[in-house]
Amino acid sequence: MANKKLFGTDGIRGVANRSPMLSETALNLARAVAYVIKQRKGGKRPRIVIGKDTRLSGYMLENALISGLCSMGADAILVGTLPTPGIAVLTIDQKADAGFVISASHNPFEDNGIKLFSNDGYKLPDEEEEAIEALMESGTLQSLLPSGAGIGKSFRVEDALQRYIQFCIGTFPRNLDLKGMRIVLDCSNGATYKAAPATFKALGATVTSLHCTPNGMNINARCGSQHTEALCEQVLAERADIGLAFDGDGDRLIVVDETGTELSGDHILAICAKDLKERGELAANTAIGTVMSNFALRGCLKDLGIEFGASPVGDRYVLELMKERGAVIGAESSGHMIFLKKHTTGDGIVSALQLLAILRRSGREMSDLASILTLSPQKLINVTTKSRPPLADCPQISAAISAAETELGDRGRVLVRYSGTQNLCRVMVEGPTVEMTDRLCQAIADAVTAEIG
Repeated sequence: MANKKLFGTDGIRGVANRSPMLSETALNLARAVAYVIKQRKGGKRPRIVIGKDTRLSGYMLENALISGLCSMGADAILVGTLPTPGIAVLTIDQKADAGFVISASHNPFEDNGIKLFSNDGYKLPDEEEEAIEALMESGTLQSLLPSGAGIGKSFRVEDALQRYIQFCIGTFPRNLDLKGMRIVLDCSNGATYKAAPATFKALGATVTSLHCTPNGMNINARCGSQHTEALCEQVLAERADIGLAFDGDGDRLIVVDETGTELSGDHILAICAKDLKERGELAANTAIGTVMSNFALRGCLKDLGIEFGASPVGDRYVLELMKERGAVIGAESSGHMIFLKKHTTGDGIVSALQLLAILRRSGREMSDLASILTLSPQKLINVTTKSRPPLADCPQISAAISAAETELGDRGRVLVRYSGTQNLCRVMVEGPTVEMTDRLCQAIADAVTAEIG
């Protein structure tokens, strides 16, 4: 990972039509990917899926990727607007060699990104991303282009959405349905706007859909998993059983219980890990979170007799630790959930279905299930930075962190790190009281602003 310049923790991301998110970048990325795969296949023609979320810039980047693939002798398989995990599904379904996702997840609409799935539906490993970057930087791509019959073609999978919906439904227990359940969805004007309502309705739920009218510019705009205010209000107004919020590319899930209270990925992880353990399906008796998982989650899982593993931030690192530890469930507080027996990657719709199955089997209310975990007070401040020097080399920041850790002792913790996808320094503090947590977090954030902001 240290050798990569273009790829961050979740592919390439930035402001669309500005470096690095230019059509030229997408064109050459597609060429490099096609060439690397072609070499691996002994010169045989690669087949590569391309899907996207609802951003305006998706059309521009989609066409650049198509051009790049075809110019390097690969065939492009177009699946249109689908959640990121849906593109993983179609990559496997179409027996493709790789899958491109055009999305910037929860970022504002001005941003966009490109990430890759391997032919097995998993995110592309770091070493392959490094090899692709090296080829792009080598200046040799144009000399490798075929001509004549060696040029590729593109075609569209007309029923891609239906294939993904059927996959999601297939992860729900066959002996259960959602008849009589009232669900409010917030699809963030993003990639789940068709798939999510159709999936839950097909299982019998009464569905109210919010933010399902994308126009290319309203994705994630005060809605979805990042902004649940409207969802909370609607759950109460409808007297719904649950509210489900997805992010722009549909790999995150945030839940609102029947009282209008937002629950985090930590709640979902605790509930689902407990259920898996009770049913004898919690492999390695382990649940995986991240260094950002709430302080209280560790204690909750310990009380349940479940081992906890903390990975670096990023769903690819959650997955790596899951594989290393033999675990089948992992999550980030932000709502990325991975159920390895159900899917190869985080999937908001699939995650919701696993939770709804527990709700249905138990006959309990969502707030009752969530009472298993009481979160420690937590404060997170994102500070925009001009540079990204090692934090240990910043004396003001180091002093502020040290002072906070001394005051907290064993009653909380401090985590300060750079974002993997944005030019931000994230300052997080957890402590015994809201007042102490907020005060210490602000002191560190102020030090970050003063020194590198």
